[in-house]
Amino acid sequence: MNFIETRGNDGQKPSSITFSQAILSPMSSFGGVYSPESLPLFDEAFFKAHTHSGYKTLAKDVLKAFEVDIDESVIDEALSLYDAFDDPKNPVPLVKVYDDLYISELYHGPTRAFKDMALQPFGKVLSSVAQARNEKYLILAATSGDTGPAALETFKNRDNVQVVCLYPDGGTSDVQRLQMVTEDARNLKVIGIHGDFDDAQSALKSLLVSDVFKEALKAHHISLSAANSVNFGRIIFQTIYHIYSYLELVRIGAIQMGEKVYLNVPSGNFGNALGGYYAYKMGLPVKQIHIASNNNNVLTKFISTGHYDLRNISVIPTTSPAMDILKSSNIERILFDLFGAERTRELMLQLDTEKFYSLNEEELIQIQSIFSADFCSDEEGLAYIKKAFDVGYLMCPHTATCFKTYDFCREDKSIKTIAYSTAEWTKFSPVIAKALTGEEVEHDRDALEMIAKKANIHIPKQISELFSKEITQKIVIDKQDIEKEILNFLNT
Repeated sequence: MNFIETRGNDGQKPSSITFSQAILSPMSSFGGVYSPESLPLFDEAFFKAHTHSGYKTLAKDVLKAFEVDIDESVIDEALSLYDAFDDPKNPVPLVKVYDDLYISELYHGPTRAFKDMALQPFGKVLSSVAQARNEKYLILAATSGDTGPAALETFKNRDNVQVVCLYPDGGTSDVQRLQMVTEDARNLKVIGIHGDFDDAQSALKSLLVSDVFKEALKAHHISLSAANSVNFGRIIFQTIYHIYSYLELVRIGAIQMGEKVYLNVPSGNFGNALGGYYAYKMGLPVKQIHIASNNNNVLTKFISTGHYDLRNISVIPTTSPAMDILKSSNIERILFDLFGAERTRELMLQLDTEKFYSLNEEELIQIQSIFSADFCSDEEGLAYIKKAFDVGYLMCPHTATCFKTYDFCREDKSIKTIAYSTAEWTKFSPVIAKALTGEEVEHDRDALEMIAKKANIHIPKQISELFSKEITQKIVIDKQDIEKEILNFLNT
């Protein structure tokens, strides 16, 4: 399977490339990204054949259907990393909260967030491709809190790769920050910036398309790639857990094979939702995909009105900071799949230059036939956390936003919903402590202990050990100094 450019071809790049080429160089002509030229189609026989498959078996067959040009031994080794999750036989537990609401828990990996589901195998695949080509790569990652720790974890001490992670100083939880700033592998660099996630992501994209920066890297014999979901190597692994969670509903008898479900996804950079969209396009029985946002509700307005409008707004800090994003990169792949490269280029150019675009009536109808959306305020989120805890379920504030869309986006209440929990409660403990007790708790450690006692659970070792680790990554800079800081890192 080949990959093509979302904004069309500029005559300088090849018109189509392989999977390995797409993950090594994720940015395409005119500042676009790569998407599959076509998608594999799975019929009911495929789903029935995998009704009782383990996660790795299913994942391998999905990757095989994409015809990725990666050696089977590398894929096997990459997928074996799921064996280090909490339950190797079931890395993505599905938990019933209400009779028609099930939570797919994506956070049982090493950094306690859903980014491990894609980045654990992706790191192995990318570094293996680089080694096979005898090439060295600088991997850039911009994070709103979860991509950074997961990218650092998967790439640390791997050959032929160096990683620079950009995060908004003050824009993550204490635990997320500690997961990054305590990393000490020689091939890792963590840089805090004065700004928000959109600033970090814009800086990353600018560097990825900067000829001047690439020339500077050539002096070090280094090429450039990215670990954010602009890289399709992330997205391909994010399609799998949607299929697995559906089959788990079948396995436990909650639905019959072929019965449609709602997918309910926290918004963020839209990679999680895009994985669900691709699973739907490949044949997964999905009625509709519900997009949950926080007060940064650009996507809610876009799906409701067709207007993507960034004019005169800025990021609002919320209790679900990993979703404090205005410009969600993977909307571009949705536009491309539905409307083609020419229209996508037109819309994205207008967004880049005018901070605004509008879909026409027919395009909006297409979007709304697949997606519905709502947003959840911080106060509503606290109430949902408390309500779920009272029936025995402990969740993070990002997962809580899905309860708002569960309440207000379902047109058919007889259809089951799979909602996606993107982070463990430990990543945002002060928010959860406030929801459960009404008390403001300033420090993560105190909040963790309070919740663990109240819920009668243990704090995972990966989290508790963070507070005694040495802080090794202390750089916080203005965004205009990012390129200089990266080059200084490569010179050391």
